[in-house]
Amino acid sequence: MRRKEFDMAGDREEADAFLAEMTHGFLGTIGPDGWPGITPLNYVYHANAIYFHGSRIGEKMASIAADPRVTFNVAKEFAIIPSYFTDPVMACPASAYFKSVLIRGRAHVVEHLEEKAAALESFMRKLQPEGGYKPIAADDREYIPRLKGVSVVRIDIEAMTAKFKFGQNMKEDMRTSVMQQLHDRDRPLDAETAALMRQYCPHAAAANPRTDA
Repeated sequence: MRRKEFDMAGDREEADAFLAEMTHGFLGTIGPDGWPGITPLNYVYHANAIYFHGSRIGEKMASIAADPRVTFNVAKEFAIIPSYFTDPVMACPASAYFKSVLIRGRAHVVEHLEEKAAALESFMRKLQPEGGYKPIAADDREYIPRLKGVSVVRIDIEAMTAKFKFGQNMKEDMRTSVMQQLHDRDRPLDAETAALMRQYCPHAAAANPRTDA
């Protein structure tokens, strides 16, 4: 059963921001033999679509040609929450705090050089923001053969769900205790996790209602 307090499907802005932040995800395809496949890959969220690139041949390209319906998942684990943070005896409360976005859509092989160039330039700005390269342009003679040779795939999004789990189901005193223990433990991302617990807790949402809906 899906816990509604973790469901971020109604906040597309938060899901979009997470997709824009991350650099890799998992592509789910249906192979020509009917078996499902999962491929980890780098991506960019550009013009409200998912783009990835690679070889023109291979298992994932054969799968997309056979059936363009795909899923795409992006997730990030922020912190493991040990059981003893909330219960000195039972193992049941052990958990993990994370963000996850799941997309259903249809994959299309991009043929237009202008769209390819725009997507790949978006890749470079995201993965190499310091520059150090000649901008990718569809009319650049040096880039044209490379643009023609690479495969770029666009996933048009038909449905998106998002789940952000940061203790929203906890009572305030328990949440405060876990946040303090995260600060005390001080592992990478623990302070950020505590801040996200504060950001996404129901009390914070009630105190700062969205006005742009």
